[in-house]
Amino acid sequence: MERTLFDKIWDDHVVMDMGDGFALLHVDRHLITDAGSKALVDMRERGLAMRNPELAFASPDHSVTTTPGRTDLNAHSVRLVGNLRKEAQARGIRLFDMGSGAQGILHVVGPELGLTLPGALVVCADSHTCTHGGLGALGFGIGASEFAHVGATQTLVQQKPRNMRVRFAGAAAPGVSAKDLILHAVGLVGAAGGTGYAIEYAGEAVRELDIEARLTLCNLSIELGAKIGMVAPDEKTIAYLQGKPFAPRGGDWDRAVEYWRTLHSDAGARFDREVLIDAGSVAPQITWGTSPEQVMAVDGLVPDPAVIGDAGHRRAALAALDYMGLEPGQPIAGTPVDRVFIGSCTNARLSDLRSAAAVVRGRRVAAHVEAWVVPGSERVKRAAEAEGLDRIFMQAGFQWREPGCSMCVAANGETAAPGQRIVSTSNRNFVGRQGPGARTHLASPAMAAAAAVSGTICDIRHIGTLSA
Repeated sequence: MERTLFDKIWDDHVVMDMGDGFALLHVDRHLITDAGSKALVDMRERGLAMRNPELAFASPDHSVTTTPGRTDLNAHSVRLVGNLRKEAQARGIRLFDMGSGAQGILHVVGPELGLTLPGALVVCADSHTCTHGGLGALGFGIGASEFAHVGATQTLVQQKPRNMRVRFAGAAAPGVSAKDLILHAVGLVGAAGGTGYAIEYAGEAVRELDIEARLTLCNLSIELGAKIGMVAPDEKTIAYLQGKPFAPRGGDWDRAVEYWRTLHSDAGARFDREVLIDAGSVAPQITWGTSPEQVMAVDGLVPDPAVIGDAGHRRAALAALDYMGLEPGQPIAGTPVDRVFIGSCTNARLSDLRSAAAVVRGRRVAAHVEAWVVPGSERVKRAAEAEGLDRIFMQAGFQWREPGCSMCVAANGETAAPGQRIVSTSNRNFVGRQGPGARTHLASPAMAAAAAVSGTICDIRHIGTLSA
């Protein structure tokens, strides 16, 4: 039988078919954040040991301060990080702690260390675990009870989702990034359009993306309602992983590569839903509302709720515009911004920082804008500093900070003030996501950088018209 990429990896992990579409799956990698340390404490209080601690990897990311020097860790973070350190040491879990040289957002750390491999099943108590699908892994978020099941048995009961393929045909236009492609897809399909599906991203535009861009693409799968997003591994994937600290070596590497080359959807494989997007028609994107599906081309006009047929969507649009302080029918470009945040598991890798630095080089952040760059990991931070990207950002007026989730989840007090308008490279623009009353616009690193130096929401394709 001809199978999809998802079907192949699912089948390879089935320990037991439980009937009615449910299966007991083996878990290859269990990633544990500081926010997940509570689940470790709960396991200890229940007397549950870790079945395979050598397959679990931890790093503090959600609650940590990103202030240079990390001198302002609040009480909540101290408790979470302390619990993570204590439990990791007691249970034999490898911990990438602050200052170790490998700490960072786990969805950045996993791929860059080679913990994430094609065909692997990766779980974490975080919904953006779908990011790991950019390497051809099967990654998804889990809840607290599932965490304990994985920890105690190295398995997990799951209902098999249906197959969906999103094909980006043709080549993306200049100035259009993976973030723009996936935001456009979320706007087209809707925030619930992928519910119940595992999504495979395919097409010429996807094949042309580098690995870090594919990770960004898969990161927002959950914003489509899908727990799982994947890109078939190829020669780019193999080259990316070769020599990574935890990647296979010697004969194991050769056998792994042989297996990875089988991980693609067969020519006759059937998908339950197909979505076709002309990549060349996608413009740089910016969200206008309080859901990632409320997104538009940056050169467009703010939508008018009056023309939305569905009553529920119309009410949501009206509420979003009221919260965001925007008027229907007005250009969104030129809207003044107060803050810019470049970071998160979506867009805090080295290639993202390079993209933003290329925009701000030789320019200055607008006087009224506070702009931050938060690298995704200590490895990313060191690599960026070796290239001088930190100096470019600081000379332009950005803050250069330590790795962590930071403003993406308003962690450790790193929030925007009520009413402040933020252009953010993160993945969610929900009400209050970056602070009570904060107004968030999601965009690519280049678009965020352009907003910082122009002081307004700005079309990256027009950045050349700004004075240096």
